[in-house]
Amino acid sequence: MSQKNETKILALALLLTVGIVGGGFWLFAKNSGVKIGNTAIQNQDTGNNTSSQDRISFGEKSLNPGEISPVKKEGLQAIAAKSYDKAIANFTAALKLNRNDPEALIFLNNARIGSSKSYTIVASVPLGTDPNASLEILRGIAQAQNEINTSGGIKGVPLKVGIANDDDNPEIAKQIASNLVSNSEVLGVVGPNTSDSTLAAGTIYNSGQLVAISPTSTSVKISNFSRYVFRTVPSDFMAARSLANYMVKTLQKKNAVVFFNSQSNYSQSLKSEFVSSVSLEGGQVSSEFDLSKADFSAAKSVEQATKQGAEVLMLAANTETLDKALQVIQINQKKLTLLAGDDVYTAKTLEIGREQAAGMVVAVPWHIDGDPKSDFPQKSRQLWGADVSWRSALSYDATVSLIKSLERNPTRSGVQEALASSDFSASGASGTIRFLPSGDRNAPVQLVKIVPGSRSGTGYDFEPVR
Repeated sequence: MSQKNETKILALALLLTVGIVGGGFWLFAKNSGVKIGNTAIQNQDTGNNTSSQDRISFGEKSLNPGEISPVKKEGLQAIAAKSYDKAIANFTAALKLNRNDPEALIFLNNARIGSSKSYTIVASVPLGTDPNASLEILRGIAQAQNEINTSGGIKGVPLKVGIANDDDNPEIAKQIASNLVSNSEVLGVVGPNTSDSTLAAGTIYNSGQLVAISPTSTSVKISNFSRYVFRTVPSDFMAARSLANYMVKTLQKKNAVVFFNSQSNYSQSLKSEFVSSVSLEGGQVSSEFDLSKADFSAAKSVEQATKQGAEVLMLAANTETLDKALQVIQINQKKLTLLAGDDVYTAKTLEIGREQAAGMVVAVPWHIDGDPKSDFPQKSRQLWGADVSWRSALSYDATVSLIKSLERNPTRSGVQEALASSDFSASGASGTIRFLPSGDRNAPVQLVKIVPGSRSGTGYDFEPVR
C-alpha cells in the first residue's frame, strides 16, 4: 500500500473517532445510559488514592460517570438518609426518565428492602474506565435481582446488590476484594470484568473463602485457579477452537496472522489457544503482531502478513488495544478475511469499522438471536427497551447461579459447595448453567458475523453465523 493511501485511511479512521467522541456516538449513549453532550464525560477520580469503601455503593452514591438526573440524585440522598419511601419514589421516577439505567433499578430494589433482612451480593465492575461494558454487566445483574425480588425473594428473603468500581485495575480489584471479604454480609461477588483483575482479586477471594463468579473473564489461567472463582463465560479455549475450526473447515483457509496485546492476560490466552487450535486443524499462524508495542504500525503489519501469504487476520485485541485493531481493519480494506475475539464485539467496532469490517466473524459466548427458544431476549427487551449484549446475558447467569446457591444454603461456604456440586444446575439466559470441577462453565460459543443491518443504528449489526 502506498504511503499516500495509508495516510488517507488513517486520517479517515481518526476523523470517525473524533466524530464519535465529539457527540456523534449516540448508540453508546443510548445503550449505556451515559449521556454524551458537547463536553467530554468527566470521570470520577480513578487513582489509587480513592479508598475501596468510596468505590462501593448500595444506593447512597452513584458510581456511574455519566450525568445524573436531579430526581436520581434525590434518590441517592434519600437512601443515604434511610428515607426509603422517598428513595423508592425518586428511583421510580428516574427510571421513567431513563429506563435503560441498571444502577437506578438496582438501587430501587435496594430501597424497597430498606432495613429488612436480605442476602447481599456485590458486582465488581470498571465503571470509572469502561462504563459501557460495566452498564451491560449491571443490566444482567439488575434484571436477575428484579425478577427474584418481585417474585417473593429467595425463600422469602430479598436480594440486595452492591456495586463496586474496580476500574479494571488489578490492584484496585484486590483492595475491593479485601473490603468485601471483611464484610460478613456479602455472600457472593459477580465479577471482576477482565481476566487480569479476576486473577489478581481471585487470590483474595480464595483466602477469604468468598465466591466470585466472573461473567466476562475468559483466560485459560482461570481454569482450576481457585475453588472460589467460577465463571459463566466459556474459556478462550472454546472461542479459539471455534474460530480455528471455522477458518480451516468452513473458509478452507490455512494461513493466519494474529494481532494481540502482550500486556493482557485475556489477549495472550486467546492468541495462544488460537495458535494451538489452528495447528491442530492442519493450518498455521505465520506471524504474531503485538498491538501494545510503541512502534506498532497497522500498515506495516498488514503488508508483512500479505507478503507471508496470510489469508486471515485474527484480532485478539482487548479493550485497551481495540483502536489499533480498528486501524488494522481500515488498512486491510477487506482484502484478507477477518476473525476476532469477544472484546471486539462492541458498538464502536460497527461504528468505525463499517463496510471495512463487514464479513468479520467474531466468537462470543451468546447472541440475542442465537436461541429462538429462550424467553430471556423478550424479557430483557421489555425491561430495558433495547437489545442486550452477551455481557448482560452472562452476568444475568452469574447472578442466577448465586441466587440458586443461596436457596440451598445462604452462607459463604454453602454457596461454594452448591456451585461445586455435581448436581448443581440453574436455568439462565444462555441455557442450563452447570460448572465443571475447574470452575468453568460447560457451554459452547456463538460465532457472529458483521452484516448490513438496522438494529444497532450504525448501519451494521452482529448476526449469528448459521
